[in-house]
Amino acid sequence: MRHDKSVPIAGRSAVRAGAMIASVPPLSVPILPTAAPWLDLAGLAVFAASGALAAARRGQTLVTLSFFALITGVGGGTVRDLLIGAPVFWVRDGHVAGLCLIVAIVIWATPRRWWSSAALDWFDAVGLAAYAAYGAAKAMRYGVAPVPAAVMGVVAACVGGIIRDVLAGEPSILMRPELYVTAAALASASFVALAMAGMDPTTAGIIGAAAGFTLRAVAIRWKLALPAYRWTD
Repeated sequence: MRHDKSVPIAGRSAVRAGAMIASVPPLSVPILPTAAPWLDLAGLAVFAASGALAAARRGQTLVTLSFFALITGVGGGTVRDLLIGAPVFWVRDGHVAGLCLIVAIVIWATPRRWWSSAALDWFDAVGLAAYAAYGAAKAMRYGVAPVPAAVMGVVAACVGGIIRDVLAGEPSILMRPELYVTAAALASASFVALAMAGMDPTTAGIIGAAAGFTLRAVAIRWKLALPAYRWTD
């Protein structure tokens, strides 16, 4: 067998290892809910809307609205897919970028009075819950253990909003004590726990997303927050 001398032995080993990892298929287990594509699209659409609204409230152009819609919609899912070794979803599916663009155009074309100051929070709450449950389900589908799978749900749900806030020049949601990451954690952990207990994945996904959204909605309505650290001498 003749080796290509232009590639170091260590490099050839790394290539072979990478090829082996890439060839490992996802687990053949019915862990993703049958409604998962709709759950994913719902979360994507509302996250994209929250990003476009963040730009619209600052009087930005349609191009900027489109960019904010895309980066907010796909940011968390991209990080999730990279971490679990899955193909990055929006690169493989051309409909995703198209959906984000449509959302941005709709917001651009509608009058400002249609979007109250609270619209961003409510759109974000729906996307947070849906993405957290779906993110955990997809992680389990790719063989991730239950606890890290729940964490992947939180990553998928929160990273897009964090990127949006940073680009918009707003304080990151992570730096505020209000219940946000906690709501995402409740959604993803609820799905994982129910799925591991043997519940139908579709039902588990709906219950998990509903639990996360309810907690976030209560936090928005009554300004609930976790106790903050008190700096004392």
